[in-house]
Amino acid sequence: MSPPPIPYQVRVPDAEIADLRRRLASTRWPEAETVDDWSQGMPLTYAKDLAAYWAEGYDWRASEARLNAVPQFRTEIDGLDIHFLHARSPHPGALPLLISHGWPGSVVEFLDIIGPLTDPPDPADAFHVVCPSLPGYGFSGKPSGDGWPVERIAAAWAALPARLGYDRFGAHGVDWGSFVTAAMAETGSGGLAGIHLTMPFARPPGEQVALDDRDLAGLAAMKRFQEQEGGYSVLQSTRPQTVGYALTDSPVGQLAWMAEKYWAWSDHDGDLEKVIPRDRLLDAVSVGWFRSTAASSARVYWESQNRLALAPVHVPTAVSNFPKDGRMPRPWIEHRFTDLRRWTDHPAGGHFPALEQPDALIEELRAFFRTLR
Repeated sequence: MSPPPIPYQVRVPDAEIADLRRRLASTRWPEAETVDDWSQGMPLTYAKDLAAYWAEGYDWRASEARLNAVPQFRTEIDGLDIHFLHARSPHPGALPLLISHGWPGSVVEFLDIIGPLTDPPDPADAFHVVCPSLPGYGFSGKPSGDGWPVERIAAAWAALPARLGYDRFGAHGVDWGSFVTAAMAETGSGGLAGIHLTMPFARPPGEQVALDDRDLAGLAAMKRFQEQEGGYSVLQSTRPQTVGYALTDSPVGQLAWMAEKYWAWSDHDGDLEKVIPRDRLLDAVSVGWFRSTAASSARVYWESQNRLALAPVHVPTAVSNFPKDGRMPRPWIEHRFTDLRRWTDHPAGGHFPALEQPDALIEELRAFFRTLR
């Protein structure tokens, strides 16, 4: 008999907030970059401005209240305490929807879409929303040993809906959450009605397939990404403990490591705050800082990077492609996801659709799962 989930509330001690401000005030800054763009990383002027706002303008208690306004729980699955949001819809016919985040995100990136999903204009589109924190992320426990790759996380996620009384559910994932969601579907987890993914991955089919211009452009963009953006991934997949020391000790280090990716992976004209307000950006960084997850969140790269089976998926699938996110050729995706029912190329957006394009994401989730209810 599984233990019942235990209600949970976030409460960062005042002393930890004071310590953060003290550390920010005593930052030892490097010299400025030698270029006039972001090609060497986050510019010094931007870093100083964002750090000053984190120390003097950002209100963690307001963000904490937003988070605590959603019912939260922890439950032990496979020996690890898993934290999750669980927002039940007021509509009796709602479909449970398991939403999974990735790196450098956490469940806070989904807060603004929970309300529209649980209580939509048409009750027939309603969802019960469950958002678990990945192992080593946010308010979940941190594995004390190795052996928590994507496949094990997927098995834990597959067990969660039944523990909440749901025998049928849908799932949506971004970044590592996309890999976890697809891995759940690989095994045909009981009750999984369908999956919606951003940034799905697949290997090229054994036979030759025709690629259109968008497919070729997506492959070229992924090659550029590996050349220009892939350093963080190499470090986290080979030496997560080493990078953890620096980021766990320095809030500005944690800030720059995470926020630079929000800037680089979001769809904007150079001003990130037009698409992701700085308070929402600092929500993500603050969760990472207060929970000291620099090393533990990086370990999923060490556990899983380049080791995934990417096995066939026969569960009904929908894919949303956003122009600043990774995009693999459609024929490759169709070969792996054999029941691909919806494929949408969005005109705007990046790697964080719940923050950048929440309305588009909500409508996609409604439209796809409407066909599976």
